[in-house]
Amino acid sequence: MKSRQKYLAYPYTIWMALFIILPVILVFLYSITVKEVNNIKTLSFTLDHYSTFFDPLYLEVLGRSLALALISTVLCLAIGYPVAYLIANMPEKFRNTILMLFILPMWMNMLLRTYSWMTILGNNGLINNFFNMIGLPKANLLYNNRAIIIGMVYNFLPFMVLPIYTVLNRMDRGIIEAAYDLGADSRRTFFKVILPLSMPGVISGIVMVFMPAVSSFVIPRLLGGNKKALIGTLIEKLFLVTGNWNFGSAVAIIMMIIILLSMSVMNRFDVDKEGGGGLW
Repeated sequence: MKSRQKYLAYPYTIWMALFIILPVILVFLYSITVKEVNNIKTLSFTLDHYSTFFDPLYLEVLGRSLALALISTVLCLAIGYPVAYLIANMPEKFRNTILMLFILPMWMNMLLRTYSWMTILGNNGLINNFFNMIGLPKANLLYNNRAIIIGMVYNFLPFMVLPIYTVLNRMDRGIIEAAYDLGADSRRTFFKVILPLSMPGVISGIVMVFMPAVSSFVIPRLLGGNKKALIGTLIEKLFLVTGNWNFGSAVAIIMMIIILLSMSVMNRFDVDKEGGGGLW
C-alpha cells in the first residue's frame, strides 16, 4: 500500500520540480549573473544586483510596499475577524449561504474586480456621482495610496475570513460553555478562550493576505496610477519594460526572503503549538 502511494506521489513531485523548484533556481541564477561586461557578451557571476537594491531609492520602494501591505493586512483583520465570527455563530441553515455569497466575487477574475473599483472611485464614478447628488464636491478617490488599500482589502479580505471562520467553526463549543459555567462573562470568554483558540486561523489569514499584498502589481498599477512604484510594479517593469531580468530576479529573490522571514516570525506566534486558551 505504501509503495502504491509512493508511485501516486510521483506526478506531484514532477509538477513541483518543473513549475516551482526549477523556476526559482532559474530566477536565482539570473540574479547572480551578468551577460555583458564592458560591452562584451559574456556570462559571469556577480552580487552587484543585490547591492544595487540597497540604494535609498529602492529601499524607499520596499518600505512603501511593506507599509501598504501592513495597513491592508491590519484592515483585513479588523474587518475579517468580526465577519468570520458572525458567520460562525449563525444558524447552520444560513451559514453556508452567507459564506458562499461572501466568497462569490472570488470566482471572478481579480483584474475585472479591480477595474470595477476604478469605475466606483473615478471622477465620474458611483461615489462622486452620489456626492454630486447630495451637493458635496467631488473627492479625489483614485490614483493614490487610499485607492490601493481599498483595492487590496476588497480583493484579499476573503483570504482573512476563510481561515478564521474555519477555526471558529471547528472550535469545541464545550470549552466555551465551560468558561461560562466557571463564571466568565462574554467579554472575558472571548479574550481568554475564543480569541486564543482562533489564533491559528488569524496567523494563517495574516500570512495569506500579507504575501499577495506586498508583491501585488495589478492593484497598484490600476488604482494607484503608477504614480509611486511598489515592489510588484518595480519587478514588472524590470522584466517587461526595461528588460533588466538580472536585477528583476534579484529583487524577486529578496522579496521571497522577506516573505519567508515574515512567515517564520508569524509561525512563532502560532499558539496552536502550545495549546492556547485558558481563563487565567
